[in-house]
Amino acid sequence: FKKEDASPSSVVPSAAAKVWQPGVDEMEEGEELQFDPSAYNYLRGFNIGWPCLSFDVVQDSLGLVRTEFPHTLYGVAGTQADQQSANYIGIFKLSKITGKKRDLVPSSLNNDEEMEDDDSSSSDEDEDMGDAAGGNAPVLQIKKVAHQGCVNRIRSMTQEPHICATWGDTGFVQVWDFSSHLNSLADSDAPNNRDGTVIKQTPIMKFGGHKDEGYAIDWSPVVPGRLISGDCNKCIHLWEPTGDSWKVDSTPFTGHDASVEDLQWSPTEANIFASSSVDGKIAIWDTREGKKPKFIFKAHDADVNVISWNRLASCMIASGSDDGSFSIRDLREIKDDSLVAHFKYHKKPITSVEWSPHEASTLAVSSDDHQLTIWDLSLERDKEEEAEFKAKVKEQVNAPEDLPPQLLFVHQGQKDLKELHWHPQIPGMIISTAADGFNVLMPTNIDVTLPSAAS
Repeated sequence: FKKEDASPSSVVPSAAAKVWQPGVDEMEEGEELQFDPSAYNYLRGFNIGWPCLSFDVVQDSLGLVRTEFPHTLYGVAGTQADQQSANYIGIFKLSKITGKKRDLVPSSLNNDEEMEDDDSSSSDEDEDMGDAAGGNAPVLQIKKVAHQGCVNRIRSMTQEPHICATWGDTGFVQVWDFSSHLNSLADSDAPNNRDGTVIKQTPIMKFGGHKDEGYAIDWSPVVPGRLISGDCNKCIHLWEPTGDSWKVDSTPFTGHDASVEDLQWSPTEANIFASSSVDGKIAIWDTREGKKPKFIFKAHDADVNVISWNRLASCMIASGSDDGSFSIRDLREIKDDSLVAHFKYHKKPITSVEWSPHEASTLAVSSDDHQLTIWDLSLERDKEEEAEFKAKVKEQVNAPEDLPPQLLFVHQGQKDLKELHWHPQIPGMIISTAADGFNVLMPTNIDVTLPSAAS
């Protein structure tokens, strides 16, 4: 981001650009923030109507590793409408996503690109979604299915992506089959549902055994259909698939002293899962060994809002806290000191954390401070490389010296970020949801961390 004169007649900054640090720098009168288009291979804003607290990427059959534009993505999202009866699940497709590669050190910036506003959102689904990397606007298609109450969290099953589970603020966990809607979207490239029609559909499973609403829910990546759900009443229930339905164990897993905020299955072990809680602890459970945690330990000094289990390095688990910090732990050292790294960069609660599905040392974090950050734990400060880079840049960017060397990228422009996901099949693509809509971003410098097999 760059700090520039906001005068309409001032297209080119009169002074050297400066990196603006949220939570540190103040905005002066007559100044506004401008993003650097060269930092993105792709950047778009879109929305599906109401703000969404939670969404998930729906895996598709278009290819396991896709590196060339144009791209297509599918997703499901749950709304936070102003009236309970107005809520719905949006099943969406964003197609004809076209961007272009840029040099890491741009020789010049086009004035038109400098003035472009890429990530503004409105309640109108027909908005012209600005683009930071050139190309035409993608095609957004949506199917809407009515949902009782706000959607606290939504997750698509990895093995059968058309099967989705929702946690509602009404206290019900429901499972849905969206195959007909996804097939309809796949068969067409024309924008649809412009009349806002909301379809009434009966879920294939509805569980009301939780004594309070909740946010924690996760599908097993190892056992198709196996599900866990946790609530604000400290209880976790295990769901076992039984053909076309599920049997939910009425006896919950208990061990936390406060609300269960997040759940994650082990990426390799069928019976192992992790939980995080408002009590500041993370627990590791084995479904074969009773209803108490196998291990439980203090992870943060405040609520542990989110956790992410690394699918490429299954010994690593990340956690984000209400105090703005996030940590990485090595579960092989759980009986001793398992802390690998602890970062206090963010100024407000961490709302989402997720490891990259394509690079074991990279993770993305979002916070209530309106920032989405990307971190590479394998990075160390290299003063020689920094000097070479600055020599190539014609305009001195005055980058702060105290930023952590592992901080790879900072994305701003969204208000009250709630959740992010890497696209599992498009390396380097992140989708994020916030109070003012969604962003799809592909930072330029993420390319350098991709494995050679995916290049």
